[in-house]
Amino acid sequence: MKPCLISGNCHKDPRGLLFYNNDFDLTNIKRMYVIENSSKNVIRAWQGHAIEQRWFSATQGSFKIQLIAVDNWDTPSLTLSKIEFTLHSETLDILHIPAGYISSIQALEERSKLVVMADYYLGELNDEFRYPTDYFIK
Repeated sequence: MKPCLISGNCHKDPRGLLFYNNDFDLTNIKRMYVIENSSKNVIRAWQGHAIEQRWFSATQGSFKIQLIAVDNWDTPSLTLSKIEFTLHSETLDILHIPAGYISSIQALEERSKLVVMADYYLGELNDEFRYPTDYFIK
């Protein structure tokens, strides 16, 4: 399975704004949390999961998300290709990250907030992999 963007939208009328994503199925979600980096210069890279899935949505500001499909969890190839997405809070777009990917997360605006949803409870699996920020060459 490959990462995909589930498009949301925003409705505006005299009462205000309504952000929605009618195509997102929350059936598999077991927990959620919010990331707010301390500055735009902070990059949370590279971490991911062989089994768990994640869903990201910017609720304030915007984020650059880079993803890499890992070929070997013990020693990934240094030159794996990156896929890049930009999430904005103007719509309720949701980025689905299937199992087998690691991510790099960078806020593009100060005080940006990213909601993260996962399909396993904290501690349910031992499935977190981390690599140094500068590990991948490409």
